[in-house]
Amino acid sequence: MEDYNKIIESLKVRYIKAKNLMLQQPLTVRNYYDVGNNLILVHNGIVAFGDDKQVAEEGQLLFIPGGRSTKLYYGDTESRVISNDDYITTKDKFFKSNNDLDLIGEADDSHSFVSFEAKVFDSVNFFTSLEVPAFVITSNKLATLVIKIVEESMQELPGKERIISLYTEQMVVELIRYILKNKMFVEQLATNSTYFKDPRLIDLFNYIKENLGGDLSNKVLSNVANVSEDYVGQYFKMLTGINPQDYIEYQRMERAVFLLRTTKKSIREIGKDVGYKDTAYFCRRFKMMFGIPAGKMRRRESSMNV
Repeated sequence: MEDYNKIIESLKVRYIKAKNLMLQQPLTVRNYYDVGNNLILVHNGIVAFGDDKQVAEEGQLLFIPGGRSTKLYYGDTESRVISNDDYITTKDKFFKSNNDLDLIGEADDSHSFVSFEAKVFDSVNFFTSLEVPAFVITSNKLATLVIKIVEESMQELPGKERIISLYTEQMVVELIRYILKNKMFVEQLATNSTYFKDPRLIDLFNYIKENLGGDLSNKVLSNVANVSEDYVGQYFKMLTGINPQDYIEYQRMERAVFLLRTTKKSIREIGKDVGYKDTAYFCRRFKMMFGIPAGKMRRRESSMNV
């Protein structure tokens, strides 16, 4: 239990967005993907996921960890199939955003969702590191918190951002409690506790986070962790389950998404900021990871933002 408390205390939780959406026409996203974690509360209608079309019933929640590709169905499991790229750019054709508090949970084919980050030491995406698929949750506490966050997001009240932040942190704690109570992903959680047993790994996480635009070769990392250059890759993978250069690229791309969403910097500037001198190569890697060009993601974020 002590290790789990350390995990929770180390988490940096950040709210991204929340919406109540009403389905306009059914669709299937064959490779749904998002950097943020998404907790979807089904009010009415059908939401299913995976090749086996597992259904999240009305009143249940579907949790999709960030960084995990998932087949996602809305409204009909035999509906039109589109790519994540098409879904992102045409989302307003399939969903209508609700801004009426009284309609939350009342409209047909509707759901609410909260998108958020939860990072160990503000560096490692906790739920992504568990390497688990999407799963269904039955929890009145979590359902209530999702609705509270959505309601706050729809109003302009004093302290709005503070309240949303508090509710989001509580939601993440309740999500972890749910996982522990139901003995889910026991082995993966045990592995995560290694983060707290070797300060050299924490030093690496922090160094990578602070130097995403610089040299993060294994030679540099070996000096940070005080291990040999030949061993640092094996050492990192042994404790985290991922190659350090793969981890670095994911962190760089997460940062790039953040800059696309929050700044007006050019694609070239963003690529340079996150460590890519070659803009064309940065764009290729971005498209490969997220299934959408960087410029198109920016246009999506600045448009209707359903």
